[in-house]
Amino acid sequence: MSIPVSLQEWQQASPVTNKLLAGVRLPQDDETQAVIQQLSASDRLNITELAKGVFVEATSYVGRIGIGDLQITIRPKIETTALLHLLQYTYGLRQLDLFSTVAANTEAWSFQDILINQLAAEVSELVTRGLQRRYVRREEALASPRGRIAIQKIANQGGIVQASLPCTYYPRLEDCLINQVLLQGVLLGARLANDDTLRTNLLHLANFHLSDISSIRLDQQVLKRLHREMDRLTAAYVPTIKLIEILLAGEGISLDESYAQLPLPGFLFDMNIFFQELLARFLREHLQDYQVQTQFEIEDMMVYVENPRRHQPPRPRPDFMVRNGGKIVAILDAKYRDLWEKPLPPEMLYQLVIYALSQATCNSATILYPSVQSDGRDAKIEVRIPTYDKGHAYVVLRPVNLLKLEELIVNSRNVNNERERLNFARWLVFGKDGSIN
Repeated sequence: MSIPVSLQEWQQASPVTNKLLAGVRLPQDDETQAVIQQLSASDRLNITELAKGVFVEATSYVGRIGIGDLQITIRPKIETTALLHLLQYTYGLRQLDLFSTVAANTEAWSFQDILINQLAAEVSELVTRGLQRRYVRREEALASPRGRIAIQKIANQGGIVQASLPCTYYPRLEDCLINQVLLQGVLLGARLANDDTLRTNLLHLANFHLSDISSIRLDQQVLKRLHREMDRLTAAYVPTIKLIEILLAGEGISLDESYAQLPLPGFLFDMNIFFQELLARFLREHLQDYQVQTQFEIEDMMVYVENPRRHQPPRPRPDFMVRNGGKIVAILDAKYRDLWEKPLPPEMLYQLVIYALSQATCNSATILYPSVQSDGRDAKIEVRIPTYDKGHAYVVLRPVNLLKLEELIVNSRNVNNERERLNFARWLVFGKDGSIN
């Protein structure tokens, strides 16, 4: 019997708060226990068996996953339409009216269904426009020769022994790597989709519009090869490939070979990465006269004076470093945790203190965190260090109203709102003193 458990990001559920969890026992097989342990170790989802049932704690990941009889759904705080607009903006997706033909209540959809719905729309657009064709190498024995005749192969077989000639030729086909990845992405979406109508639409695309495309195994090497081959002729595919990579990562397939793969019985998407990429694009586009560097490594702040194991020295890496010319004027870190409603974890504070102490030209660091509260405002912590030359360092907690940001993005074509977008970008970096008059 399936036991549905619904949470929002960073929420907890226990046998006390959710009676469905009372008396539940987790499977003890090695595979399930390994998944539970790795979910906890990667800080995706914490699941603990108690004497009276099961305790579930969500983090910044959203989606749906099955553990034994539990079907755990973790939803974002922000409502579906606004979230979709932010996703479309962040990843350069087409601004398509995805829900106009869907009769179901999309607010009840899981997060992956929103992404998969966008994937179906993106693939439909590509099919309507016409799939990319590429010259593909073929080696075949042909009764009507074409391309280059393989003379060496004829010699190796002792001459012409059949009514055909071995040839090497390059037909221009839709059955090329980028469309093979497209097909596997559609099939992946069909496998992950929870909505039956959505799954049917994807299978229709695969079986009728992509039926001439060969199947391949989708892994890191295939995606690396694809990115090497992509050019301006395949620019229309970029949003679709990004969605496929998101679905792969959410399923637990790491796109980085340095990390172990974690196949999941479901889908979990890291909203923290999405939040960072959303802010990165918005700041780059609207922070005039400043340079925004992402994942900037601070070198030479920490060095080993004794290093018998020859480790690399630690290098703090804030999400955003803002420069004016060559001068660092702001250090920012995106944290997908509503610090207006929830306490500031000590590890976040210590991390930002290090950033604030790292630069001679800037003695403060700012946490940008998501919020849907209209009354959210800055909090500021003074760090008093007697041995610090400047006397004090500061950590600022700044709420980013996602609903306001979504409104600014949706109305981006309105010229009258340009100044408001510029002011919002400067406020994200400098607070109330950064607005344009």
